[in-house]
Amino acid sequence: MNKSELIEALAQDINIPHREAAAITNTVIETMTEALARGESIEIRGFGSFVIKKYDAYEGRNPKTGKKIQVRPKKLPFFKVGKDLREKVNVGK
Repeated sequence: MNKSELIEALAQDINIPHREAAAITNTVIETMTEALARGESIEIRGFGSFVIKKYDAYEGRNPKTGKKIQVRPKKLPFFKVGKDLREKVNVGK
């Protein structure tokens, strides 16, 4: 499912115009993005949580040339699946 499919599903599920569903979806995504950019975590019970993981600098290699390169420290968003979602995905396995 992509963003436009999510908007369409929201519009149909709660019977609202597509434009309103798009505004709601965009607001939720923007709010979550801003919280993560501030270093905050997001927890949606039953679904999962988003946190920022910090990675230290390290020495890597350019895969094309094999030359050593210094990789700068970075922060990346990480999603940890919730118990309810994990169980729904693994039904029948």
